[in-house]
Amino acid sequence: MKRVRKIIVILLVFITALMPVNAYATGQGNIDTGGGGLGSGSDVNFWNTGDEGVRVTVVTADTGSAVAPSIDLTNRKPNDIVVHFGKVCKSQYRNGAGLSPYTSAYTYINPGQALPKIITTSSGSASLAQIKSYFTDEQVIRSIAGYVGVSYDIIVSGSYKLLLEPIAYVTYQGTRMAFTATEAAKYNQITGGNVRKKLTSLTHKNLPLAMFLETSDLGYPAWSGSKNDKVSDEQIISALGLGIVRFNEVVVPEVIEADYEYRVDTDVITAVTVSGGESSPDEPVTVTFNILGRNYTVNNVYYPEGNQQLVWVKWHTPDTEQHVTINVSVSGPGSPSRGTISANIVDLDKNPPPNPVADDRNDSYNAGNAVVPVNTEKTSASWTVWKPWWYEYWVWHSNWQWHSGHHSASCLPDCEESHGQWVDEGEYVDEGWWKYDLLGYSASLSADMELRTDEKSPTATDSTIKSGYGVNILVKADGTTSQSSATTPPQNAVSYFPEFYYQTYWRLLERMQDGYHAEFEFKNNHYSTYNRRTHFTPIWMPDGNYKVYTYLLDCWTPDGMLCVNLTDSVQISGDLWDDWHIAPQKAG
Repeated sequence: MKRVRKIIVILLVFITALMPVNAYATGQGNIDTGGGGLGSGSDVNFWNTGDEGVRVTVVTADTGSAVAPSIDLTNRKPNDIVVHFGKVCKSQYRNGAGLSPYTSAYTYINPGQALPKIITTSSGSASLAQIKSYFTDEQVIRSIAGYVGVSYDIIVSGSYKLLLEPIAYVTYQGTRMAFTATEAAKYNQITGGNVRKKLTSLTHKNLPLAMFLETSDLGYPAWSGSKNDKVSDEQIISALGLGIVRFNEVVVPEVIEADYEYRVDTDVITAVTVSGGESSPDEPVTVTFNILGRNYTVNNVYYPEGNQQLVWVKWHTPDTEQHVTINVSVSGPGSPSRGTISANIVDLDKNPPPNPVADDRNDSYNAGNAVVPVNTEKTSASWTVWKPWWYEYWVWHSNWQWHSGHHSASCLPDCEESHGQWVDEGEYVDEGWWKYDLLGYSASLSADMELRTDEKSPTATDSTIKSGYGVNILVKADGTTSQSSATTPPQNAVSYFPEFYYQTYWRLLERMQDGYHAEFEFKNNHYSTYNRRTHFTPIWMPDGNYKVYTYLLDCWTPDGMLCVNLTDSVQISGDLWDDWHIAPQKAG
């Protein structure tokens, strides 16, 4: 992890300290509390009221895995701690971390906004309302963000939570120690129960019952046991000594299985196959698609007996996310492959990255886990259309008729002979039939992507940039089709970034040039001083290859969507603080 230099403006800090602070509740606290009297101690085993703190860890909202180092907040100055167990959170112990004592200097933070009382004793009860109010206050969370080196916007995005653990500073066997409830329980197991024997009311009642969950979360159950009785090591490790703050949790929408997924405000194509009987100009098939209350009718659908025909309609999706049911009806011989088609309309422009700041940190980032995705790719499509034509087959249909003649001068007066002849008054009748030619059509899509260093980066080269500066993108698409009425140009491109492990946040690119030779760039970044079309690399990004992945999509054909995976990269070397130089002003 690279070192990030910071410039602290003391005057600004002083002015800020004098300003009134408004409290804004940002998160929702899943915290409850209990506890009671402590009883008496001894000269070598005791705890003083107020010798407490809270360990805070930013964890993922789904698994509870830590994404940054834990911090210990306290109103005290416990510089006399001799033994502690490092900065290990409860979820790390659950995942197999061992209990390791340390004799190095214990590190802590005295927050600018003092902690409320955490551990209830006979001399005073902790206020659950105050604890919740404190850890859901926007200013407190912003401070925590600065302490742990994770952007405030990222913490409150809904993808992360705060894991809280009460801490006690005690004297055990004459030695000053710091531990969470979980660490106390684990240490008690190692000592054969001696910790509980010497500090029972603290380690196995007041400390673990200082925080527990109201509702199950992160795999930890809600505590339904007594709130003022002693508890066991196992109960502490599994369910006590923790609180959770969640932020506008990402609501996972109901997943509706759909035949198609479309983007909002996009030209798309929906297709079905019609078969059965023969559809000819004498008795053609008509297909009607009912979409969002509007009928799209396709007339004169032809195919020979025993065959089938792909039938499609081009339409434009709404500009809001929704699930659409498309009803398909057929008149004439044959039937559709599907009478009902479902489609999910999604909006890709909902998760742009938060604003990176100069003091962001992500000590847990692992470049090896940033694996470039490989989405479905389709670069060519083909489809066919039956074209009927009449094959003439002329057949003579006879119609023999007797034509009577007149008696000639040579006939005797009593001539009874019939004079006349048979005449074929038939005609040629076309007994031909419909024949069908199968016409083939095709489309293809190719693209190039160029990731460039932003020209506002003063020390960047064409391929190398310091972290903290921006990069630009240019995607050029090249589409071809032999039936433009049956295809759409590529319309969307979305880019993903390694600092988010190619998930969580992305940028929907802006289409700068329409048509089959479309071009895409980043949208103007409102965090950019110059309103540049740029994406800022995080200041903590390690040196090495910075690869951006882009998915080009929404080039629709009757044979499905054409789409392309694209990547390009620049090299990161150093960070923007390397370009800062502070020197005394020369005398005039």
